[in-house]
Amino acid sequence: MTNIDINKFQRKIAITGGAGFIGSNLLLYMVPKYNQYLFINIDRLTYAGNLSNLKTIENSPNYRFEKIDIGDFNALKLCFEKYHLDGVIHLAAESHVDRSIIGPAEFIQTNIVGTFNLLELARKRHEETDNFRFHHVSTDEVFGSLGESGHFKENSPYNPSSPYSASKASSDHLVNAYHKTYGLDVVTTNCSNNYGPYQFPEKLIPLMIRNACAALPLPVYGDGGHIRDWLHVEDHCRALDLVFHAGKTGQTYNIGGHNEIRNIELVKMICGILDDILGGGPRENLITFVKDRPGHDRRYAISASYIANELGWQPQYSFNDGLRKTIIWYIENKKWLENCINGEYLKYYAMNYSNR
Repeated sequence: MTNIDINKFQRKIAITGGAGFIGSNLLLYMVPKYNQYLFINIDRLTYAGNLSNLKTIENSPNYRFEKIDIGDFNALKLCFEKYHLDGVIHLAAESHVDRSIIGPAEFIQTNIVGTFNLLELARKRHEETDNFRFHHVSTDEVFGSLGESGHFKENSPYNPSSPYSASKASSDHLVNAYHKTYGLDVVTTNCSNNYGPYQFPEKLIPLMIRNACAALPLPVYGDGGHIRDWLHVEDHCRALDLVFHAGKTGQTYNIGGHNEIRNIELVKMICGILDDILGGGPRENLITFVKDRPGHDRRYAISASYIANELGWQPQYSFNDGLRKTIIWYIENKKWLENCINGEYLKYYAMNYSNR
């Protein structure tokens, strides 16, 4: 790709984790929308990073890719200096609870140390320019488990249950500390479970779609009664765009889809939609209950009233429509899905675990 004059762009924004699920969807949304911005995709390309997600924008004049581990401070520093960054939307993270239980060290390194590295470089840029914003993308899991009623709000106490959620809670606190101590312009978003295209099939929805299509067991933890709030990734991207541009500095915004459903009911929905589209079945017969995960939070649910009242954001997808559209995407992109499953890692886990 040819060299560019970065000075012609109004903003130079790094998207960390841009080859991952949410990051690639965000780039596919923002790169065409903001041709006056230069977007730099910073990604280490771990097992869940996939540049093929970005084929439609890879040659866009306002897009660049840098293969960098956010744990590598010096490589990050060179990138910040090369592009004169004035914004970061930070999505890079190790994100699967099950893997954090098996091997937490990588989660500490990426989610805490990596975030610290970015904040240190952002602090330096903040001292050089008055137009730098750090947008930290986090999760509802930092709040722990809810009872049968109530919703997580921006001021809900932190109570993480897993090494993954503890590492994300730590990074949230670091971001807030850099705002209070150094005056860094930060915003934080905590979202509920995302679903949609390009999600690596270790997560519940694409895993169940893939297994059901292949007549493999559909592993469901415990009694299947764990409740999650589901947010379509396109709705999430619209919210991230809005918060990055209009969110109040130092503020946290919760982003939820208003779609609470028990895991077992969701798996049955997926089976029913696949039976309707592909015929055969009933695929519900493939459901297999497996031993529950240690420390498995029973219920998550987000109140998105603050972002609705302050910024006017509302989810556009109904869960039924969004789920059906998602299932059709995976059916039509079977090759993409199977390419993800070629590794021994997923061959093992596809038979042994479900979603976070």
